[in-house]
Amino acid sequence: MHYIGIDIGSTATKVSVFGEDELLHNFTMPTGWSSIETSNIVKEKLKDMEIHVDTSKVLATGYGRVSVPYADKAITEITCHGKGVYYLLGEDSTVIDIGGQDTKIITLEDGRVTNFTMNDKCAAGTGKFMELMANTLGVSIDELASMALEGEDVSITSMCTVFAESEVISLIGEGKKREDIARGIINSITGRVYSMLSKHGRKGTIYLTGGLCEVEPFIELLSKKLEQEVKTNPKARYAGSIGAALLAKGIR
Repeated sequence: MHYIGIDIGSTATKVSVFGEDELLHNFTMPTGWSSIETSNIVKEKLKDMEIHVDTSKVLATGYGRVSVPYADKAITEITCHGKGVYYLLGEDSTVIDIGGQDTKIITLEDGRVTNFTMNDKCAAGTGKFMELMANTLGVSIDELASMALEGEDVSITSMCTVFAESEVISLIGEGKKREDIARGIINSITGRVYSMLSKHGRKGTIYLTGGLCEVEPFIELLSKKLEQEVKTNPKARYAGSIGAALLAKGIR
C-alpha cells in the first residue's frame, strides 16, 4: 500500500509518497493553467514509478485540492503543513510558508496547529512577487537573493505588486545599483513577514517552508530581519505534500 500526498499550489505542485513506514519519493512540477490537467499528469508520473492511485490512499491539499478526481479526501493546507513540518522538525515551531500567492504563519505545538495567520490576496511579499521583481531585473530568484547580500537597502514602499514594479523600474532609470535594488526587494518581502509575525507571535523554532527554502541568501536575510535563526531543509518545500501523505494513512 502506498500513501500519496498531492499539494497543488498556485505555481507548483508537490507530491510525496510513503510506504508503510518510510518516505519513498518526493517530486515537484509546475501547476500550469489547469489543476485538473496537472493532477492527471501526476497520476501518469506515479504510474511510471509503478505507483497506482487506485490501489493507494490519496489525499489532496493546496490551492487546487478540489481538482484531484482520484483523491480519497481533500484537506486544507494549514493542517497538512503542520503535520509535515512536525515530521521534518519534530519540535514546536512557528512555520513561515511563503507560497506563490500567499504567505502563511502557523504555530505548531505538540504536533498540532494551534494558530495561523494568512496575508491578504495581494501578491506583494509572496514568491510570485519575488519572481516578478527578479524578472524585472533580468535575473533568477537565486541571483536576486545573492545580489541582495552585496547591496545597500533602497526603499520600496508600495504594497501593490504593480506599483512596486513601477518603483523598481524608476530606480533602474535613476541608475541605482542592481544589488541595492535587490536588497530593497528582499527587505520588502522580509519586512512583510516581520509585520505578520509581530501580530501573530512566535513560539519555538522558526521554520521556513515553500519554494524559497533552498535559497540560502534569502534565509540569511530573513534571519537577520527577524533577529532569530530561521531553520529549514530541502524537503521543507514538500511540507504540505508530506503532511497530506501522512494523513492519508488515516483514510479508511
